[in-house]
Amino acid sequence: MTTRRRFLQLSAFTGAISAALPAFGKQSTTQNKPVVVSTWEHGMPANAAAWRVLSQGGRAIDAVEQGVRVPEGDPSVRTVGIGGYPDAEGNVTLDACIMDENMNCGAVAYLQGIKHPVSVARLVMDNTPHVMLVGEGAKKFALEQGFVEENLLTDEAKNDWQQWLKTREVQQINIENHDTIGMLALDNKGNLSGACTTSGAAYKMPGRVGDSPIIGSGLYVDNEVGAATATGMGELMMKTVGCHLVVELMRQGASPAEACEGAVERIARKLGDYKAFQVGFLALNKQGQYGAHCIQPGFNYAVQDSAGSRLIDGNSLLRGA
Repeated sequence: MTTRRRFLQLSAFTGAISAALPAFGKQSTTQNKPVVVSTWEHGMPANAAAWRVLSQGGRAIDAVEQGVRVPEGDPSVRTVGIGGYPDAEGNVTLDACIMDENMNCGAVAYLQGIKHPVSVARLVMDNTPHVMLVGEGAKKFALEQGFVEENLLTDEAKNDWQQWLKTREVQQINIENHDTIGMLALDNKGNLSGACTTSGAAYKMPGRVGDSPIIGSGLYVDNEVGAATATGMGELMMKTVGCHLVVELMRQGASPAEACEGAVERIARKLGDYKAFQVGFLALNKQGQYGAHCIQPGFNYAVQDSAGSRLIDGNSLLRGA
Protein backbone atom coordinates (compact mmCIF):
# COMPACT_ATOMS: atom_id res chain seq x y z
CA MET A 1 0.00 0.00 0.00
CA THR A 2 1.27 3.49 -0.83
CA THR A 3 2.00 5.40 2.38
CA ARG A 4 1.96 9.16 2.79
CA ARG A 5 5.71 9.02 3.16
CA ARG A 6 6.04 7.11 -0.11
CA PHE A 7 3.75 9.52 -1.91
CA LEU A 8 5.72 12.54 -0.67
CA GLN A 9 8.88 10.89 -1.91
CA LEU A 10 7.28 10.40 -5.31
CA SER A 11 6.02 14.00 -5.30
CA ALA A 12 9.61 15.18 -5.18
CA PHE A 13 10.66 12.82 -7.95
CA THR A 14 9.87 14.90 -11.03
CA GLY A 15 11.39 18.05 -9.58
CA ALA A 16 14.54 16.17 -8.67
CA ILE A 17 14.96 15.11 -12.29
CA SER A 18 15.01 18.70 -13.50
CA ALA A 19 17.19 19.93 -10.64
CA ALA A 20 19.89 17.29 -10.87
CA LEU A 21 20.34 15.72 -14.27
CA PRO A 22 23.36 13.58 -13.33
CA ALA A 23 21.35 11.86 -10.59
CA PHE A 24 20.40 9.09 -12.97
CA GLY A 25 23.92 8.48 -14.19
CA LYS A 26 25.01 7.81 -17.73
CA GLN A 27 22.89 5.66 -20.03
CA SER A 28 24.49 2.48 -21.32
CA THR A 29 26.02 2.70 -24.78
CA THR A 30 25.21 -0.96 -25.44
CA GLN A 31 22.12 -1.35 -27.62
CA ASN A 32 19.53 -4.10 -27.28
CA LYS A 33 18.24 -4.19 -30.83
CA PRO A 34 15.98 -4.94 -32.43
CA VAL A 35 13.27 -4.84 -29.78
CA VAL A 36 9.53 -4.21 -29.75
CA VAL A 37 7.30 -3.47 -26.76
CA SER A 38 3.54 -2.95 -26.57
CA THR A 39 0.77 -2.47 -24.05
CA TRP A 40 -1.38 -5.25 -22.63
CA GLU A 41 -1.63 -8.97 -23.30
CA HIS A 42 -2.92 -8.44 -26.82
CA GLY A 43 0.52 -6.99 -27.46
CA MET A 44 1.94 -10.52 -27.60
CA PRO A 45 0.54 -11.46 -31.05
CA ALA A 46 1.03 -7.86 -32.16
CA ASN A 47 4.71 -8.05 -31.22
CA ALA A 48 5.06 -11.33 -33.11
CA ALA A 49 3.92 -9.59 -36.31
CA ALA A 50 6.23 -6.65 -35.68
CA TRP A 51 9.12 -9.02 -34.96
CA ARG A 52 8.76 -10.62 -38.39
CA VAL A 53 9.58 -7.21 -39.86
CA LEU A 54 12.37 -6.36 -37.42
CA SER A 55 14.09 -9.77 -37.54
CA GLN A 56 14.44 -9.44 -41.30
CA GLY A 57 16.13 -6.05 -41.00
CA GLY A 58 12.98 -4.03 -41.61
CA ARG A 59 12.25 -0.51 -40.40
CA ALA A 60 10.70 0.16 -37.04
CA ILE A 61 7.94 2.22 -38.67
CA ASP A 62 6.84 -0.75 -40.78
CA ALA A 63 7.06 -3.06 -37.78
CA VAL A 64 4.77 -0.99 -35.57
CA GLU A 65 2.20 -0.57 -38.32
CA GLN A 66 2.09 -4.28 -39.04
CA GLY A 67 2.08 -5.08 -35.36
CA VAL A 68 -0.91 -3.06 -34.25
CA ARG A 69 -2.91 -4.14 -37.29
CA VAL A 70 -3.20 -7.55 -35.58
CA PRO A 71 -5.47 -6.43 -32.71
CA GLU A 72 -7.22 -3.99 -35.05
CA GLY A 73 -8.33 -6.96 -37.15
CA ASP A 74 -9.18 -9.24 -34.20
CA PRO A 75 -12.84 -8.92 -33.11
CA SER A 76 -12.04 -10.62 -29.80
CA VAL A 77 -9.99 -7.56 -28.78
CA ARG A 78 -12.82 -5.38 -27.57
CA THR A 79 -10.98 -2.09 -27.32
CA VAL A 80 -9.25 -1.88 -30.71
CA GLY A 81 -10.49 -1.95 -34.30
CA ILE A 82 -13.31 -4.23 -35.44
CA GLY A 83 -15.33 -5.54 -32.50
CA GLY A 84 -14.42 -2.55 -30.35
CA TYR A 85 -16.97 -1.15 -27.94
CA PRO A 86 -19.19 1.47 -29.60
CA ASP A 87 -20.05 4.93 -28.34
CA ALA A 88 -23.30 5.75 -26.54
CA GLU A 89 -25.19 5.79 -29.86
CA GLY A 90 -23.87 2.40 -30.98
CA ASN A 91 -21.25 3.66 -33.42
CA VAL A 92 -17.74 2.20 -33.44
CA THR A 93 -15.34 5.13 -33.83
CA LEU A 94 -11.62 4.59 -34.13
CA ASP A 95 -8.53 6.68 -33.42
CA ALA A 96 -4.88 6.02 -34.27
CA CYS A 97 -1.52 7.65 -34.79
CA ILE A 98 1.94 6.66 -35.97
CA MET A 99 5.35 8.36 -35.76
CA ASP A 100 8.74 7.56 -37.27
CA GLU A 101 12.38 8.35 -36.46
CA ASN A 102 12.34 11.60 -38.44
CA MET A 103 9.42 13.21 -36.56
CA ASN A 104 7.08 12.37 -39.42
CA CYS A 105 3.69 11.49 -38.03
CA GLY A 106 0.09 10.90 -39.04
CA ALA A 107 -3.17 10.47 -37.18
CA VAL A 108 -6.88 9.89 -37.64
CA ALA A 109 -9.68 10.42 -35.14
CA TYR A 110 -13.39 9.61 -35.00
CA LEU A 111 -12.98 7.38 -38.03
CA GLN A 112 -15.92 5.07 -38.79
CA GLY A 113 -16.24 2.04 -41.05
CA ILE A 114 -12.50 1.46 -41.61
CA LYS A 115 -10.95 -1.52 -39.81
CA HIS A 116 -7.30 -0.42 -39.84
CA PRO A 117 -7.05 3.21 -38.74
CA VAL A 118 -3.29 2.90 -38.14
CA SER A 119 -2.73 2.29 -41.85
CA VAL A 120 -4.89 5.29 -42.70
CA ALA A 121 -2.76 7.32 -40.27
CA ARG A 122 0.36 6.02 -42.03
CA LEU A 123 -0.95 7.31 -45.36
CA VAL A 124 -1.84 10.66 -43.80
CA MET A 125 1.83 10.79 -42.80
CA ASP A 126 3.19 9.58 -46.14
CA ASN A 127 0.78 11.09 -48.66
CA THR A 128 -0.43 14.41 -47.24
CA PRO A 129 1.10 17.59 -45.80
CA HIS A 130 -1.05 17.16 -42.69
CA VAL A 131 -0.72 15.33 -39.38
CA MET A 132 -4.35 14.58 -38.50
CA LEU A 133 -7.62 13.97 -40.34
CA VAL A 134 -10.88 13.43 -38.46
CA GLY A 135 -14.42 12.21 -38.95
CA GLU A 136 -15.90 12.27 -42.44
CA GLY A 137 -12.74 13.81 -43.86
CA ALA A 138 -10.66 10.91 -42.56
CA LYS A 139 -13.14 8.39 -43.94
CA LYS A 140 -13.24 10.08 -47.35
CA PHE A 141 -9.45 10.04 -47.48
CA ALA A 142 -9.34 6.36 -46.49
CA LEU A 143 -11.79 5.40 -49.24
CA GLU A 144 -9.83 7.42 -51.78
CA GLN A 145 -6.72 5.51 -50.74
CA GLY A 146 -8.39 2.18 -51.45
CA PHE A 147 -9.67 1.14 -48.03
CA VAL A 148 -12.98 -0.72 -47.95
CA GLU A 149 -15.84 0.38 -45.72
CA GLU A 150 -16.98 -2.33 -43.28
CA ASN A 151 -19.47 -2.75 -40.45
CA LEU A 152 -17.25 -2.72 -37.35
CA LEU A 153 -20.04 -3.38 -34.83
CA THR A 154 -19.96 -7.13 -34.18
CA ASP A 155 -22.96 -8.98 -32.76
CA GLU A 156 -21.17 -9.37 -29.43
CA ALA A 157 -20.38 -5.67 -29.15
CA LYS A 158 -23.92 -4.78 -30.22
CA ASN A 159 -25.42 -7.04 -27.54
CA ASP A 160 -23.17 -5.51 -24.87
CA TRP A 161 -24.17 -2.01 -25.96
CA GLN A 162 -27.87 -2.90 -25.83
CA GLN A 163 -27.41 -4.23 -22.31
CA TRP A 164 -25.60 -1.04 -21.34
CA LEU A 165 -28.51 1.06 -22.64
CA LYS A 166 -30.67 -0.35 -19.82
CA THR A 167 -28.55 1.31 -17.13
CA ARG A 168 -26.25 3.76 -18.97
CA GLU A 169 -23.71 3.21 -16.23
CA VAL A 170 -20.52 5.21 -16.72
CA GLN A 171 -17.68 2.86 -17.68
CA GLN A 172 -14.47 3.37 -15.72
CA ILE A 173 -11.14 3.19 -17.51
CA ASN A 174 -9.60 0.10 -15.92
CA ILE A 175 -8.15 -3.29 -16.71
CA GLU A 176 -11.34 -4.39 -18.52
CA ASN A 177 -11.76 -1.12 -20.41
CA HIS A 178 -8.21 -0.10 -21.16
CA ASP A 179 -9.01 1.14 -24.64
CA THR A 180 -5.72 0.99 -26.56
CA ILE A 181 -2.67 -0.75 -27.89
CA GLY A 182 0.50 1.29 -28.04
CA MET A 183 3.64 -0.15 -29.64
CA LEU A 184 7.24 1.05 -29.72
CA ALA A 185 10.09 -0.46 -31.72
CA LEU A 186 13.85 -0.06 -32.16
CA ASP A 187 15.20 -1.56 -35.38
CA ASN A 188 18.62 -2.91 -36.37
CA LYS A 189 19.73 0.53 -37.56
CA GLY A 190 18.97 1.98 -34.13
CA ASN A 191 15.90 3.90 -35.26
CA LEU A 192 12.75 4.25 -33.17
CA SER A 193 9.09 4.41 -34.20
CA GLY A 194 5.72 4.02 -32.51
CA ALA A 195 2.02 3.51 -33.16
CA CYS A 196 -1.13 3.72 -31.06
CA THR A 197 -4.66 2.63 -31.99
CA THR A 198 -7.98 2.34 -30.16
CA SER A 199 -11.76 2.22 -30.30
CA GLY A 200 -11.81 4.51 -27.28
CA ALA A 201 -13.66 4.29 -24.01
CA ALA A 202 -16.74 2.06 -24.07
CA TYR A 203 -20.03 3.93 -24.59
CA LYS A 204 -18.28 7.31 -24.67
CA MET A 205 -20.14 10.47 -25.62
CA PRO A 206 -20.48 10.75 -29.41
CA GLY A 207 -17.57 12.78 -30.72
CA ARG A 208 -15.25 12.02 -27.82
CA VAL A 209 -11.59 11.57 -28.76
CA GLY A 210 -8.97 10.57 -26.21
CA ASP A 211 -5.20 10.75 -26.16
CA SER A 212 -4.42 7.83 -28.48
CA PRO A 213 -4.30 9.78 -31.77
CA ILE A 214 -2.72 12.87 -30.18
CA ILE A 215 1.02 13.16 -30.83
CA GLY A 216 2.69 13.95 -27.52
CA SER A 217 -0.17 12.64 -25.41
CA GLY A 218 -0.80 9.03 -26.44
CA LEU A 219 2.48 8.60 -28.34
CA TYR A 220 5.75 10.40 -28.83
CA VAL A 221 9.04 9.47 -30.52
CA ASP A 222 12.35 11.32 -30.40
CA ASN A 223 15.00 9.31 -32.19
CA GLU A 224 17.80 10.94 -30.19
CA VAL A 225 16.32 9.81 -26.88
CA GLY A 226 13.45 7.34 -26.85
CA ALA A 227 9.74 6.80 -27.31
CA ALA A 228 6.68 6.48 -25.09
CA THR A 229 3.06 5.42 -25.35
CA ALA A 230 0.17 5.54 -22.91
CA THR A 231 -2.94 3.69 -21.82
CA GLY A 232 -5.77 4.42 -19.41
CA MET A 233 -7.84 7.57 -18.98
CA GLY A 234 -6.92 9.55 -22.06
CA GLU A 235 -8.08 12.89 -20.75
CA LEU A 236 -5.34 12.80 -18.11
CA MET A 237 -2.63 12.12 -20.69
CA MET A 238 -3.97 14.99 -22.79
CA LYS A 239 -3.91 17.40 -19.85
CA THR A 240 -0.27 16.58 -19.12
CA VAL A 241 0.99 15.80 -22.65
CA GLY A 242 2.13 12.66 -20.89
CA CYS A 243 4.17 10.81 -23.51
CA HIS A 244 6.15 13.91 -24.39
CA LEU A 245 6.83 14.29 -20.66
CA VAL A 246 8.14 10.73 -20.44
CA VAL A 247 10.52 11.31 -23.37
CA GLU A 248 11.75 14.57 -21.88
CA LEU A 249 12.45 12.85 -18.56
CA MET A 250 14.51 10.28 -20.45
CA ARG A 251 16.33 13.14 -22.20
CA GLN A 252 17.28 14.43 -18.75
CA GLY A 253 18.82 11.07 -17.85
CA ALA A 254 15.98 8.97 -16.47
CA SER A 255 15.68 5.32 -17.44
CA PRO A 256 12.44 4.33 -19.20
CA ALA A 257 11.02 2.95 -15.94
CA GLU A 258 12.02 6.06 -13.99
CA ALA A 259 10.57 8.35 -16.65
CA CYS A 260 7.24 6.51 -16.64
CA GLU A 261 7.14 6.67 -12.86
CA GLY A 262 7.83 10.39 -12.93
CA ALA A 263 4.97 11.02 -15.37
CA VAL A 264 2.54 8.89 -13.36
CA GLU A 265 3.56 10.68 -10.17
CA ARG A 266 2.98 14.09 -11.75
CA ILE A 267 -0.55 13.11 -12.78
CA ALA A 268 -1.24 11.66 -9.34
CA ARG A 269 0.01 14.80 -7.60
CA LYS A 270 -2.12 17.05 -9.80
CA LEU A 271 -5.21 14.89 -9.28
CA GLY A 272 -5.07 14.59 -5.53
CA ASP A 273 -7.65 11.80 -5.45
CA TYR A 274 -5.56 9.73 -7.84
CA LYS A 275 -6.72 6.36 -6.49
CA ALA A 276 -9.97 6.65 -8.48
CA PHE A 277 -8.15 6.68 -11.83
CA GLN A 278 -5.87 4.55 -13.98
CA VAL A 279 -3.13 5.75 -16.28
CA GLY A 280 -0.07 3.90 -17.48
CA PHE A 281 3.00 4.67 -19.56
CA LEU A 282 5.37 2.42 -21.49
CA ALA A 283 8.74 3.66 -22.71
CA LEU A 284 11.67 2.46 -24.82
CA ASN A 285 14.95 4.31 -25.07
CA LYS A 286 17.65 4.53 -27.73
CA GLN A 287 19.64 1.75 -26.04
CA GLY A 288 16.70 -0.67 -26.24
CA GLN A 289 15.95 -0.45 -22.52
CA TYR A 290 12.26 -0.43 -21.60
CA GLY A 291 10.02 0.11 -18.61
CA ALA A 292 6.50 0.97 -17.54
CA HIS A 293 4.55 2.43 -14.64
CA CYS A 294 0.88 2.96 -13.81
CA ILE A 295 -1.33 4.17 -10.96
CA GLN A 296 -3.21 0.96 -10.22
CA PRO A 297 -1.86 -2.60 -10.39
CA GLY A 298 -2.95 -4.67 -13.37
CA PHE A 299 -1.17 -2.98 -16.27
CA ASN A 300 1.10 -5.33 -18.21
CA TYR A 301 3.16 -5.02 -21.35
CA ALA A 302 4.63 -7.36 -23.94
CA VAL A 303 8.28 -7.48 -24.98
CA GLN A 304 10.02 -9.24 -27.85
CA ASP A 305 13.73 -9.16 -28.58
CA SER A 306 16.56 -11.61 -29.22
CA ALA A 307 15.90 -13.17 -25.80
CA GLY A 308 12.36 -14.13 -26.81
CA SER A 309 8.81 -13.03 -26.05
CA ARG A 310 7.40 -12.27 -22.61
CA LEU A 311 4.63 -10.45 -20.75
CA ILE A 312 5.71 -8.23 -17.86
CA ASP A 313 3.67 -6.64 -15.08
CA GLY A 314 4.26 -2.91 -14.88
CA ASN A 315 5.12 -1.32 -11.55
CA SER A 316 2.34 0.74 -9.98
CA LEU A 317 1.92 3.68 -7.66
CA LEU A 318 -0.64 1.73 -5.64
CA ARG A 319 1.54 -1.28 -4.96
CA GLY A 320 -1.05 -3.92 -4.23
CA ALA A 321 -3.31 -1.49 -2.37
